[in-house]
Amino acid sequence: MRMKRASEVLGLLALTLIASPSAVAQDSGFYVGANIGKTRAKIDDDKILSNLRNDGYVRADLTDFNRDTGYKAFFGYQFNKYFALEAGYFDLGRFGFAVNTDPDGRLVGRDLIRGVNFDGVVSLPFTEKFSIFGRAGLNNANVQGSFVETGAIHMADLHPSKRETNYKFGGGLEYDFTKCFGVRAEVERYRVNDALETKGDIDFASVGVLFRFGCKTAAPVQRVAEPEPIAAAPEPVVVETPVLVLVPVPAETQEYCTILDIQFEIDKDEMQREEKEKLAVLGTFMTKYPNTTALIEGHTDNVGAYDHNLKLSQDRAQNVVNYLVDNLHIAASRLKAVGYGDARPIADNATEEGKRLNRRIDAVVACVTDVEGLLVVPARMTMALLMEFDRNKADIRPQYDGDLRRVANFLKANPSATATVEGHTGNLQGTPALAMEISQRRAQNVVNYLVNSFGIERSRLTAEGFGKTRRYAYNTTVEGQQENRRVNIIINYRKNK
Repeated sequence: MRMKRASEVLGLLALTLIASPSAVAQDSGFYVGANIGKTRAKIDDDKILSNLRNDGYVRADLTDFNRDTGYKAFFGYQFNKYFALEAGYFDLGRFGFAVNTDPDGRLVGRDLIRGVNFDGVVSLPFTEKFSIFGRAGLNNANVQGSFVETGAIHMADLHPSKRETNYKFGGGLEYDFTKCFGVRAEVERYRVNDALETKGDIDFASVGVLFRFGCKTAAPVQRVAEPEPIAAAPEPVVVETPVLVLVPVPAETQEYCTILDIQFEIDKDEMQREEKEKLAVLGTFMTKYPNTTALIEGHTDNVGAYDHNLKLSQDRAQNVVNYLVDNLHIAASRLKAVGYGDARPIADNATEEGKRLNRRIDAVVACVTDVEGLLVVPARMTMALLMEFDRNKADIRPQYDGDLRRVANFLKANPSATATVEGHTGNLQGTPALAMEISQRRAQNVVNYLVNSFGIERSRLTAEGFGKTRRYAYNTTVEGQQENRRVNIIINYRKNK
């Protein structure tokens, strides 16, 4: 009755989880694994002694052998992140007893217990990597007995065997190092009938490993349109901002027609000054067309915990909404911020460039038929120059003289322009204060170089140090550390009308 009830509950729960709207196909697939651990049997001593008394033995002293080592191997199919079906082979070890009787006799018996099982496994993830799980199912155990008799005790069969099906259940904790590999710690109870027609429970505490098939890094999401890639050459690059990408499709057949792309620094939700320039066109567009709405989507790379990335992406999207409302006076009711964390990459997170592209905002704007006036004249143009430094050094490398000369020539040709020199470091200094001091010296050395070597007025230049607060790349590689030891030169000017 107990076994039937457990099967009914398990079946109902399995159907509920498989049919759940939250059960997604991307969590499905086959897996294999193996466990090893210690077993302990609960031997039915009362039943054994009762059988001996029924056979005429008036006194019996019994000793149990109830501990051993067990293992199991299994394979399963994960329907979704909550439910799987699992089948396997187990060897729980040898268990037995020794009994002395009156009339004088001695009986020593041991049972070897092996078999197969079929379980339903219900999992509940509580972090990105940890989950708890419970299991219930059936085991078909083959019990092979071996008895040695001396004295007055006589058995008809010294090598009995028995195979029967009973219930089993258990639970444990799983930790996934990757999507393909995890470890488990669990405790199970097997109900077993032994060769002497007695029933007992065998507890199995074990640890094991699990391998999943077909788990791959999520493919980049197809985008409607891609912005032009940013050149990494040392030559100063003039980029017209804001950058707005138009998809030439009729409004009546396409729900969205524009995508605005903004990228973020590592683990930051604040927009940089040059990124805010891109929002000017979006604000002008939504002001011209008051019936349009915009969905502001926040995204991150895959470094860090899932919950942290989800909140970070939501904060990024909300900061863009706040800027549009507070600075460009777009009604909040026309804007919606949604954070997707690292669930929608557009590039491979295995590379620094891919991670950088994935730290972004997508502003998806509802279409209108008339797009006249969408491309407005920007208030500023932004030119950025990337300079690298040796570790803990602020000296300007000789190879940057030509680049700085071109910056100086640009400033001379545009006498109303100003420049902000931003200094940055990696994450290798001993204290945040030291990192801030080094980045400030780097920025100031560039300002001094422009003044002393090329005659640029000091009043047009500003030096700012940011320490290690604005990482351009991760410090896990030498290349990433070098990219973070840099100076950016931001040149701002008003275009002549």
